[in-house]
Amino acid sequence: MKLSCIDCHKEYSIDSFRYLCDCGNLLDVIHDFKSIDSEYLKQIFNKRLADRVSPFASGVWRYKELISPELETNHIVTKYEGNTGLYKTEKISNYIGNRCTWVKAQSENPSGSFKDNGMTVAVSHGYSLGKTKFTCTSTGNTSSSLAMYASLANSESYVFVPNKNISVNKVLQTLSYGAKVITFEGTYDNGIQFLEKYSDDLGLYVCNSINPFRIEGQKSIIYEIAQYLQWKLPDWVIVPGGALSNVSALGKGLNDLYTLGFIDKIPRVAVVQAEGASPFHKMVENNQETLIPNPNPDTVASALNIGDPPSWKKGLRTLEQTNGITVSVTDEEILNAKAIVDQSGIGCEPASASTVAGLKKLVAQNVIDSDETAVCILTGNLLKDTEILKKYHLESNEEAHFANSIISAELTIENIKKL
Repeated sequence: MKLSCIDCHKEYSIDSFRYLCDCGNLLDVIHDFKSIDSEYLKQIFNKRLADRVSPFASGVWRYKELISPELETNHIVTKYEGNTGLYKTEKISNYIGNRCTWVKAQSENPSGSFKDNGMTVAVSHGYSLGKTKFTCTSTGNTSSSLAMYASLANSESYVFVPNKNISVNKVLQTLSYGAKVITFEGTYDNGIQFLEKYSDDLGLYVCNSINPFRIEGQKSIIYEIAQYLQWKLPDWVIVPGGALSNVSALGKGLNDLYTLGFIDKIPRVAVVQAEGASPFHKMVENNQETLIPNPNPDTVASALNIGDPPSWKKGLRTLEQTNGITVSVTDEEILNAKAIVDQSGIGCEPASASTVAGLKKLVAQNVIDSDETAVCILTGNLLKDTEILKKYHLESNEEAHFANSIISAELTIENIKKL
């Protein structure tokens, strides 16, 4: 294993860990897969599905040989993350207008979001280096995941949270796990820039997506989908685009599986952003060579409320490798799609529902054929943002097409029969 710059391709030893290249760009973890026997590994991965108590019971560490083969097992910090449901419901498919739509419910992770897949690897790597103070800047899901894993490792966590456009539920979850939460005036992007500059001075190990080991862990999401579907992936993978770490990770995972012969074709990737926070979509749509940050992102989907995604170059690489596309959706489209996912018995937070809203829009535009198969990544739990639930269901709003209000009634048999 080694680290390599995504831009200038300068290489660094894995022993001298760093977040950024000397040129200022992000780094990739590069594996030597020459000795990998994919058929043998398939057998190993299938066998580990029956494990319940070792680190290999994790839906991430099941694939250790493809994620962090050199990490000693006693350094793994795990809560048996991953192993999340892959569902196909008639209600969601009918809403989208697509014959076969799967949803991957990363909301079923221990802290309630897909961040656990990457965080277990980042914290385990830091733990193996003797780190005891972990940090991130976050709109919510990253912070709660980090706080959980740091506590499992008997370590400290320091979380930097913008003072607006965040979910209080996620901050409360982070506090409950024991993190020191510092709120600041500014955006997620300001927090990232601060940690890039000062984390070493503060003795903090950064667990945001600029950490390449986070990306290695998040690759496991696509590994799981492929394994569950007998190594035959759908035509499309639909993923939300906030910081773009998930897009980067899924692209890297797809490339791994194809290179190693686990799959015989790479699905196309569609990245969905909220209209109020869509700098990546605008860059792609306008054929721009570089991303122009949005200094004032604004969307009800707090996890997507990022105006300067740090992983945009990696995200663009994923689009190039998969013949991928981007799309933006309105907050109204997100919330109505969320209501459908919720009423299907699965549930998700608003950012997750952007994938269902995005796929519906792409099918309506005939960009994606209704007969093509797709999997939508649902990134966060239904209860991550209860304020949104209250506004959608309990406040009068004509745009809430699937609101389910509370009914007040006198408790008599006649009244209840009428209802």
